[in-house]
This record gives sequence, structure tokens and C-alpha cells, in this order.
Amino acid sequence: MIWVFSIAFILFWSLAHAAEASSGIEWTALLMTVIGGLALFLFGMEKMSRGMKKAAGDGMRDIMSALTRNQFVGLFVGALVTMVIQSSSATTVMLVSFVQAQLMTLTQSLGVILGAGIGATVTAQLVAFKLTDYALLMIAIGFAMTLFGRKESTKYFGETLFGFGILFFGMKLMSDAMVPLRTYEPFLKVLKGLENPWMGLLFGCVFTALIQSSSAFTGIMIVLAQQGLLSLEAGIPLILGTNVGTTITAILASMGASRDAKRVALAHFLFRVAGVLVFAFWIPYFAELVRWFSPEGHGVGLERLATEAPRQIANAHTFFNVSSAFLALPFLKPFHKLLHVLLPKRENEHVMVQTTKYLRDSALATPAVAIKLARSEISRMAGTLKGMLESVIVPFQTNERHPDPWYPHMTVVEAIVFREEKVDFLEKSIVEYLRNIGRQEIAKEQIKEVYAMMSIVNDMESIGDVIQKNMIPLIRKKRLLNTDFSEEGKNELIAFHTKIVKQMARLDDAFKGMDMEIAEKVMSKEEKYSDLEIDFRKRHLRRLQDEMEASIETHEIHMELMDLLKQINAYAAHIAQTIQYIGEKRESTQNKVAV
Repeated sequence: MIWVFSIAFILFWSLAHAAEASSGIEWTALLMTVIGGLALFLFGMEKMSRGMKKAAGDGMRDIMSALTRNQFVGLFVGALVTMVIQSSSATTVMLVSFVQAQLMTLTQSLGVILGAGIGATVTAQLVAFKLTDYALLMIAIGFAMTLFGRKESTKYFGETLFGFGILFFGMKLMSDAMVPLRTYEPFLKVLKGLENPWMGLLFGCVFTALIQSSSAFTGIMIVLAQQGLLSLEAGIPLILGTNVGTTITAILASMGASRDAKRVALAHFLFRVAGVLVFAFWIPYFAELVRWFSPEGHGVGLERLATEAPRQIANAHTFFNVSSAFLALPFLKPFHKLLHVLLPKRENEHVMVQTTKYLRDSALATPAVAIKLARSEISRMAGTLKGMLESVIVPFQTNERHPDPWYPHMTVVEAIVFREEKVDFLEKSIVEYLRNIGRQEIAKEQIKEVYAMMSIVNDMESIGDVIQKNMIPLIRKKRLLNTDFSEEGKNELIAFHTKIVKQMARLDDAFKGMDMEIAEKVMSKEEKYSDLEIDFRKRHLRRLQDEMEASIETHEIHMELMDLLKQINAYAAHIAQTIQYIGEKRESTQNKVAV
């Protein structure tokens, strides 16, 4: 969005200098005030949205992910969530994520998409109220509540009010700056030209797609209307265009996602386009209908237009989205089939569902059984990590994109990213399950074991982060170099990597059987492998001294990769130490029972 405003500023600033002398309008001051006001408007909207999100907590996400198949409920929830987060685009992006993560089905998401359009109109209705005279008062009260409020809820409400005030202050700046344009004929002709439905629709679509905020563009329209510069006939095509342009955010978010996640973005786009096509051919009648529902203004001519048009534009926005949603609601089942026709399942498409295999809530009543199930799930997590670690060396050996041996439809790097997401999912699920075990009436020794297992899970998740967040970017750096390691350096890296993979295999065996001997071996090997890493490091530095070209060019990547493998070795030793602790506590308990 920043680059859009930067280009627009440079373009209009250069045009302003050319036009300033002939028009008598101080274009530079006008442009700076309008852009500054728009920046405040967007900042205020973001601040208001943030305050409302904090007040709502994670409840909005929980509500969405727990939806039933009832499309009316989905419609209501979509409207509610969008009213809170102040962005239909954000709601739809959330839906794309939920469907991608298998937390929601495509069918469930369709009703929510329709509701999101309705919720987005609340911003326009609020903006249409002429509250600009009270903007500074709202800023002052909101800031005081944020600064001096004792309760979190008071601070959140203060942040919302503070953002609301900044939003209206930005509107006031834009509105005051546009007063000279009331009599500037070239500008009036441009706005008059937007009454052409297809021209206005195109302009609204493109501009909204560029700034990726339909609420911001609607705010600009209402500011123009408040100055009598924009009629309802010109505003309606712009509203229709902005409803199509706002779909770009979800489309971008769905790139690289699953087929169903892509269908969510496509549904959002098709819903909006279908609604626009229904309304575009009877805009004059639609305008009359909106006027009939909207309150009459006061004064005559420009003054009357300035009091009527803002509310009429906001009402047109609401009427369009509400009527479009309820018209589409009965056709969601055939529409669902249409989405599968337009985006059919690929032959090689694999449904990657992130789920636990062993955790059962029904076992929580029997903590000993629940602990065993958690241990099985942790072992599964360890196996996933071992797969990540085994395959990560491949892209360092060659620049060719190899398919993953376990997921042939993915490259090695893509499969590592997928496994890391799986590790993150398992970490959250297992820790939550262990907490639920800890809430039961269990023995002190079991409590210690539960917390020790939490420590193991956290260490495993850290290993996953090292591979995904540190090694994957290193692969990209290696490819950009387009140079291979020296033969000796490559052999050392492969040898050290093989040792660390063996550590992960030992770790899995130790954990499965709570075998303290294997855990002890992991810890002793950690020291041995640390010494080996130092030896390999010295050899690499000797090659640098000998000015071996391959070693010089790959020095940074070589050293960082070796260091990352060393970190994983250290995490493995810490996990082994925790396994040993659990085993010792178990032996102690068994001895007490025997006595």
C-alpha cells in the first residue's frame, strides 16, 4: 500500500505544479493535506480495529472455527466478525487459513463470506455520521482511557475510541482540503464522468485493489459527498467496483494454498461479481430506491447534496451487500458444486490434514493411560522431525529440485515446510493435552512427568524451528551463490549431518521405551560430536588459509550450517537429559512401591 501512495504522491505533485498557476488552487498544500488526512484515516481505522480485536479476544476465531453447517448462522457470524475486525478482506483471509488447516470446510465458509460483506458496511455507516467536529474530543478521551484505565477492558475501549477519533480527524482534514475543488471544472467533469456505470465500476475496482481496503475507499467517497462533489449516481458504480476490488486480498492469500482454500477465494470473488452484475443494469432505479429509504437533506443545491449524499452512499453500500447475501443464500449448494467444476481436484492432489493420531479426551479420566497416549504422540512428533532433518541436507548437495521421498508431489523444501507446520500443530495439541492431564487429580510423580514431557515437546519444536526458519533460508542463499562447497567441505557437512540424524534416531528409541541407557548414549555422543564439529571447523579454516576458492565463497553458509547442526545436537542432549530424569523418577516410584 505504501508504494501505491508514494507513486500517487509523486504523480499528482508533478501535475499540481503544472496546474497551480492556471487554476489558482494551491495544489501542493491540497495534495499534502488530503494524503495526510487519508493516512490518519487509515491509521485510525487500524487502531480502532486493533482495540476491538483485543476486547473480543480470540473469541472471534473460536466462533468461526466452531461453525455448524447452518448457513444462516454462518451469515450472522461472518457479519459479526467483520464488524469487530473492520475488514471483510481480513475475515476472508482468515477463512482461507481455516480451510487450509482443515479447521473449517468449504461449505461452512460460504455463509461466512456472505456475512463478511454485510459486516463491512458498518464502517461506512459510522463514517457517514458527521462526527468530525467531535474528533479531537474522542481522541482526548480515548487517549486518557488508554493511559489511565486500570482495567484491560477500559484500555481496549479507549484504544477503539482513540482510533475512531483519529479516523474522523483524518476525514475532517480531507474534507476541508477539498473545498476549493467545488468550483474547479476539470475535477467536476472527472467526477461527473464516473456516473458512467462501467467507468465508475472499473475505477472503484482498480483503486480498491491497489490500496487493498474497501473501507478506506468508501471513506474517501463519503468525504467527497460531504463536499457536494459526488452524487449518488456516481457513488453507486464506485461502490460496486470497490466490492469487486476488495477480493484481491483473499486471492493473493490463497496462492500456494490447498484446492479448497483457493475455492474460498474464488467464492468471495464470484459472489461479489454476481452481485455487481445484478445491480449494474438498474443503477438509476437502485438510486431512487436508496433515496426513498434515506432521510432528506436540508438546504438547496450543493448544500442539500452535501447533507444527503453521504448517508445515501452508505445506505447503498449496505443495501447492496445485504440484498446480495440473501439473494445468494438459497443457491449455496449448487454454488458449492460450481466451485468444484471451476477448480476441480487435481489427480495428484493430496489432502494434508493436520491431526493428532493418539490423543483422546476420553482417556483424561485415566491419567496413566492419557500420559501413555501423549508419549505416543510425542514419539510421532520425533519421527516427523527426523524426516525433516534427514531431507534438509539434499538441497545443500545439489541445486536441482528433488521430489520428497515421502511426499512425491512436493519438493524436498516444500515437504520440510509442511512437516514444520505439522510439528507446530502437534506441539500445541500435545501441550494442551498435557495441561488437561495436569488438571486431573494425579500423583506428584505424574505431575513431574507431565511437565518434563512439556519440556521435551518444546525442545522438539525448537529443533523444527532451527530447520525451517534457519536452514531453509540458508538453502536459498546457497542457490543464489550458484557455487558448490569444496569436496572436502561437502564430505564433512554430510558426515556431521549423518551423526546428528543418528542422534535423532537414538532419541526416538530412548523416548519410546524410556530407556536411560540410550539417553545416556545420546548425551555422551553430544560431547563427542561437539569435538568433531570443532575439528571440522579447523579443517575448514585451513582451507581458507590455503585460499581454496570454493571454501572462500561458501564460507558463511558452511559455518552457519555446521553451527545449526550443532544446535540441534545440543537440543537432542537436553531432551535425553529430560528422558533420563523421567526414567529416574519412575524407578524411584517403583522402588517405593516394592518396599
